Amino acid sequence: MTDIPHPFPYQGSKRKLAARILAYLPARAERLVEPFAGSAAVTLAAARQQRARRFLLNDLHAPLTRLWHAILHAPEPLADDYEALWTQQQGQERAFFDRVRDDFNRSQEPHCLLYLLARCVKAAVRYNASGEFNNSPDNRRLGMRPAAMRRNLLATASLLHDNTEVQCRDYREVLAEARPGDVVYLDPPYQGVTESANHRYCQGLRRDDFAAALDDLNRRGIPFLVSYDGRTGDKVHGQPLPAELKLHRIELPVGRSSQATLLGKDEATVESLYLSASIHRCANLPP
Repeated sequence: MTDIPHPFPYQGSKRKLAARILAYLPARAERLVEPFAGSAAVTLAAARQQRARRFLLNDLHAPLTRLWHAILHAPEPLADDYEALWTQQQGQERAFFDRVRDDFNRSQEPHCLLYLLARCVKAAVRYNASGEFNNSPDNRRLGMRPAAMRRNLLATASLLHDNTEVQCRDYREVLAEARPGDVVYLDPPYQGVTESANHRYCQGLRRDDFAAALDDLNRRGIPFLVSYDGRTGDKVHGQPLPAELKLHRIELPVGRSSQATLLGKDEATVESLYLSASIHRCANLPP
């Protein structure tokens, strides 16, 4: 699915896994709900394949949801603003990044965030204790070229403009309002990344609260899929979801990690995908 638009890079994006995740979705859903939208890679892939009639993108990170709103409803002005920043940086890339970062921390403007994501290290959203975006630029690259960015923004808007709602709410509120006909895909942050010195997310994710929300979906018969934990070589990222939820766990190979490549190691990354019972039955998988 190489024709799927990619409006901005984002750490943890499921862009490379989207096709394999979609393989477990029902053939046609009324609505696909992403409570942790991020770069919305699964929604974009599902929209391209017409796997749902409507979509809901939610993220608690308010600047990100404002960026999504701009992408869907004002892609041309957003592309113009990004091009202006990209062009102005020439010859002063590091200092210019710092100025845009300062501007974003004051204004929260979507085009500033788009530029920062295009240029920052590992495309990671990180904030300091004062709530200021504090990631540094990746000085090896200047960000997506304006013409490519414009194509991606316009293609994304074409796919999602008429059938997608964008929200900025706690994931539990979104899940509580899920209804029959919905399919929910959840891609929360890995455990341990929300309480570090450089906060990557606006709010931590308590495992017990998350499990309780999934249990409620189970009781109401709302089908869902969860990307939750994983491993790189022998290093495990996070605890598995509780067995009491009766989810079917599948391992999806991601490939050799970039860090392993840099260190000359042969360590592959594998991510877990959990399927609710109703998804498991639809996919006709062995017990």
